[in-house]
Amino acid sequence: MNEIDLNHVVTLVIHHQVKTGKRDTYEAWLRRAVAAAKEAHGHLGVNVVRPQQANGVFTTVVRFATAEQLQDWITSDRRRQLVEEVMPLLEDGDHPLVHADAEFWFTPPQPDVQKPPQWKQAVLTFLVISPLSMLIPQLWHPVFQRFPALGGLVPSNLLITFCIVVLVVFLIMPNVTRWLAGWLNAQ
Repeated sequence: MNEIDLNHVVTLVIHHQVKTGKRDTYEAWLRRAVAAAKEAHGHLGVNVVRPQQANGVFTTVVRFATAEQLQDWITSDRRRQLVEEVMPLLEDGDHPLVHADAEFWFTPPQPDVQKPPQWKQAVLTFLVISPLSMLIPQLWHPVFQRFPALGGLVPSNLLITFCIVVLVVFLIMPNVTRWLAGWLNAQ
């Protein structure tokens, strides 16, 4: 029996968002796809993470002994035929990701966690950035007067934008979204 070099094991991760009402048909397709992958040379195993909700994301993890064997499977006529069959059942197409490590840790999408409505995100972002877009240029003004090269259109905008982005991403938004989580997540 050939030994497997764990330093060369590769993982193919596929995410499928199944259309509403198509889960049973998808499950039948998935059984055929898993069986076909098991027949491929170098196949080491497959795991399927099924979503809790009817319209959740299926995550399939397929391991192969080498990158070449995985590539042979990915480009095979059998896989291409299987992908063509499943496309009408999917919301957002086929999303294969290759990871070149022996173990692959992932967090499947959490269907219970809903993002806030975009309009609330937009309002909050506007309310955070607007005051900064008025304050930060005033704070830089003395520096721009002392060093006119920094006050030019491009350098001044780069400095101001950099300051706003860093403040918003690392300091302000994490706190504001935590404080307003109730409002953001209220439906």
